[in-house]
Amino acid sequence: MMEVSIGVLGSHSALDVLDGAKDEGFRTVVVCQRGREKPYLMFPVADEVVVLDKFVDMVREDVVEKLKELNTIFVPNRSFAVYVGYDNIENKFPIPIFGNRRLLRWEERVGEKNYYRLLDHAGIRRPKTFNRIDEVDRPVMVKIPEARRRVERGFFIARDRDDLLRKAKKLEEEGIIKIEDLEKNASIEEFIVGAHFNVNYFYSPILNRLELHSIDRRIQTNLDGIVRLPADVQLELRPTMRMIEIGHIPCTIRESQLQKIFDIGERFVKATQELEPPGIIGPFTLQILVTPELEVVVYDVAPRIGGGTNAYMGIGGQYSKLYWRRPISMGRRIAIEIKLALEQDKIEKIVT
Repeated sequence: MMEVSIGVLGSHSALDVLDGAKDEGFRTVVVCQRGREKPYLMFPVADEVVVLDKFVDMVREDVVEKLKELNTIFVPNRSFAVYVGYDNIENKFPIPIFGNRRLLRWEERVGEKNYYRLLDHAGIRRPKTFNRIDEVDRPVMVKIPEARRRVERGFFIARDRDDLLRKAKKLEEEGIIKIEDLEKNASIEEFIVGAHFNVNYFYSPILNRLELHSIDRRIQTNLDGIVRLPADVQLELRPTMRMIEIGHIPCTIRESQLQKIFDIGERFVKATQELEPPGIIGPFTLQILVTPELEVVVYDVAPRIGGGTNAYMGIGGQYSKLYWRRPISMGRRIAIEIKLALEQDKIEKIVT
């Protein structure tokens, strides 16, 4: 079997990927940005640590040559997409990527390729979206870039159009968002009340099956702190809610709902195959709400390894045991797929 290294950008779910690769006997390489490299030096899971001034420097010829020398298969995460950029990934990074590199840009909410289009093509229920503020006629969730950290998404909830404008103005005064982003960079969605779950799947071209790996929930700052306060203290302080993702916790969903979970997963896989061949390869996450009527609504999509899967590093996803007779992490599941592809001489089925 050809000896390869499994590589990842040092952020997001990199430790999960590196740990799983080591479990399956692979060499590992992590590309870090200076000032953010310490976890990958302190934990002995990376055989090679490449430190750059900026993540985007990984498309430089010398870095690419280093990754080629290590015979690297690169596992994309959200930070890779954000900091390196879709155009660079598709056109200036000639390293085999585990998964479909052209599908990464479908995670966005704007542009020709966006996840709303994927969900609509799949026939999957999602929140109604509003193209203009004047169209807002119900409670909405506004998703908008932060003013200072442009790669971070800000969120706020509004009762109606007037409340949206009032809250947006307040957030701008606090330096959190820019009003001009409301018209060109924001996504305004119908606000749906329900239980939220991150459903982590794995689609295997080698085994030709969709797997439900795990389910988790987000821990968000400062939302997590606000909901821990008594109601009278919340009313007294009136803190601005930020909803910045900072961690994840494992959870399960009622077993009677698993039929729906598999159904939306299968629909999503088929939609990606039809709109961006060869479609999804490996891990992806659908973020869902379950309403009181037990309707499943998908409100966000990650066409790559999800941040919540690192909650299972070392212990394994709760549903993964049903396939492998032992719980495994998502990082290890990726490494298993790569190993199977190498053993069967089918590596072209899992990389682009």
